[in-house]
Amino acid sequence: MNAWDAVLLGLVQGLTEFLPVSSSAHLRIVGELIGSSDPGAAFTAITQIGTETAVLLYFRRDIATICRAWWRAVRGENGTDWRARMGKGDHHAAMAWFIALGSIPIVVLGLLFQDAIEASLRNLYITAFMLAAFALLLGLADRVGAKKRTLDELTPRQAVGFGLAQALALVPGVSRSGGTITAGLLMGFTREAAARYSFLLAIPAVLGSGFYQLAKSVASGPVPGSPGFGATLIATLVAFVVGYLVIIAFLKIVSTFSYTPFVIYRLVLAGVVILLLTFGVLQPLA
Repeated sequence: MNAWDAVLLGLVQGLTEFLPVSSSAHLRIVGELIGSSDPGAAFTAITQIGTETAVLLYFRRDIATICRAWWRAVRGENGTDWRARMGKGDHHAAMAWFIALGSIPIVVLGLLFQDAIEASLRNLYITAFMLAAFALLLGLADRVGAKKRTLDELTPRQAVGFGLAQALALVPGVSRSGGTITAGLLMGFTREAAARYSFLLAIPAVLGSGFYQLAKSVASGPVPGSPGFGATLIATLVAFVVGYLVIIAFLKIVSTFSYTPFVIYRLVLAGVVILLLTFGVLQPLA
């Protein structure tokens, strides 16, 4: 992978990470189309460090408030019984526990199915199916969801529901934001609330996965045929800059418009992938 390929893939990662269209699917498809083959799960995870750094920057005040409230609750400043320490009566402290609780499914499933995630589940036929299936689910959720609840009303059960939906994004084509936003809409949350929580929930899982893959890559050295450290760094930096701009735009868009354009885009992309596979332009497994 040369520098221009890395810039292009970083641009793709930054543009698609926060939209409900699956960044891993786009990296998989674009990587092969430009002749760099499948960049791989490790490249995807590491470049997501860039987009999650953009989340940390954009939501820095929210994150600081949540962390301070959690620390006060743990220290017993809001009360010494276990309910107070778990954030009862303090929305921000409770949010920290909800994010931790919602992160458990993706950690467990990611470790259990790591080999499949890095190999067989990257089959483009599976990707195309997931793009189409979750497009229809997102469209349904956006249509029937009550869109009344705010994050102040989040419960532990709903936090687990968000977490299970996020874990589905281990399969390219599902979309981390798409899965969690769909779940949020089905549980009655507003579009903006579902999107904001999707961003916050992703922080532990994405940074954990990214730094794990980075440490593993440094320890084992570059795998033949995989992007080098230089290309990965360039892509990560580009993803950070573009991702930050996308967060700003996306939160404004979902406050006003429906998810219909993303549903249509996913369905069209799924059809294009099937056509490219049929004519041999793309291979199911690189």
